[in-house]
Amino acid sequence: MKRPHLGAPTGGAYGSVLLGPAQQRPRRLRVRVQLLLTVLLVGTNVIGAGIVFVLSALVIPSPAANRGTVLSLAIGVPVYVVVAVLVGASWGTAGALRSLRWATREDEQPTTEQRVEALGVPWFLTKVQATLWAAATLLFTLLAVVVQPERAITTAFTVGIAALVVTAIAYLFSEFALRPIAARALSGEEKLQVRRVGVRRRMLLFWGLGTGAPVVGLLSVAIFSLTLRQGEVTLTRLAVVILALGGVVLVFGSLVTWLNARAVVAPILAVRNAMERVEAGDLDGGVQVYDGTELGQLQAGFNQMVAGLRDREHLRDMFGRHVGREVAEAAARGEVELGGETRVVSVLFVDIVGSTELATEKDPAAVVELLNRFFAVVVEVVDERGGLVNKFIGDAALAVFGAPVELADHAGRALAAAREIAARIAEEVPELKAGIGVSTGEAVAGNVGDRTRFEYTVIGDAVNSAARLTELAKDVDGCVLASMAAVDAASDDEAGRWQEHDTVTLRGRRTPTTLAVPRG
Repeated sequence: MKRPHLGAPTGGAYGSVLLGPAQQRPRRLRVRVQLLLTVLLVGTNVIGAGIVFVLSALVIPSPAANRGTVLSLAIGVPVYVVVAVLVGASWGTAGALRSLRWATREDEQPTTEQRVEALGVPWFLTKVQATLWAAATLLFTLLAVVVQPERAITTAFTVGIAALVVTAIAYLFSEFALRPIAARALSGEEKLQVRRVGVRRRMLLFWGLGTGAPVVGLLSVAIFSLTLRQGEVTLTRLAVVILALGGVVLVFGSLVTWLNARAVVAPILAVRNAMERVEAGDLDGGVQVYDGTELGQLQAGFNQMVAGLRDREHLRDMFGRHVGREVAEAAARGEVELGGETRVVSVLFVDIVGSTELATEKDPAAVVELLNRFFAVVVEVVDERGGLVNKFIGDAALAVFGAPVELADHAGRALAAAREIAARIAEEVPELKAGIGVSTGEAVAGNVGDRTRFEYTVIGDAVNSAARLTELAKDVDGCVLASMAAVDAASDDEAGRWQEHDTVTLRGRRTPTTLAVPRG
């Protein structure tokens, strides 16, 4: 049975609506990724510049900037920003696009090397940012040493703290923006994992960058204050410094922690939402695998589990179609063994009249279509009455009521099924005529065959009698016959719908059998 496709997790297929749907054209994907990377990375550097300004101008106790420092910064900062933008754009963008060129083309399957390279792009872009900020730290520290040496330590400290925060945020933003690319890299080879930094190390790393480093800065302020001459740092100034730096710690530490938490939680939420759908019986689809760490392994493992469940459900469904749901469920519970048990059952046998002429007069495809319509009626009616269509024998069908599952009033159910099948065949498949026989008695029900291959079946007098009654029914008005033993075993309501017809000795038996037909 076809089930609806698994929906995307809350927030989109990749954990955010900003990243678009799972299926989007490569050109649109390229534009989306480039725009997101540009906006997020530029914003990250603006944040870094703001950190430097706040720390140097308002927070870190340091000597006032002299004329040379102001002039050098007025010239050096704009020049470096322009150079950094040009270098970052050419180095970072060119390198990223070179690694992701396959992802922007229609129907191009990447090689294993290209997949690994694509999953490493966030780290590549982070290294670009780290290199540019390390160069800025070195450049402006040397500039302070030349122009105003007493400001060198605070300059190195402020730019270095900003570099750590920017590097951490840049990685998280790059990984976020490149999730659709990572999903494509992992889709064809889900066991491919790039674990330069696993979840545990990443959590510790970003705690250090987002919280540990700013706290170190707070401690450094205290050290700077102690090293300055008495009176240069007032209590008011120190309070302002602590409040300002504490605000920086809270804001940017929280930002890095929040971004890192989103990166960890998004894949887990995707799996959780998909698990809820699987629990509801939806086994189609899966989750997008877009993480190269253990979380990606979790996503890929979930998809493999769902695929296994889907295959198992398909096999179970096909097995149930062949042997019946009850037998299939018993087999799934490990209750199927060779051998059988004697029990009283009711057997219904249906056989088409004139099947030989039908096969010679009609096209084989038309014969199959006609038989399928006929058997569809038989199966539907028997299922509704709680019976089991045990097997199809050419143009005949054998149904059992009372095995393998015990069934209350199995005789009444079999008799009611016989009447309904006769009525529906006359109405829905008028091209065919079939004899229907019902018998109740003892039979051996169980599995026969070999350990390597067996089937569930019923063997005994009740089965043979039903087959003989079916042959006789073909010459009776209504084409339905039942043994009086079946009518006597049925409930009063169903028994009242039958009347005695004749007494005959069935082939293979020595004692006569009283027959019954439906009233009217």
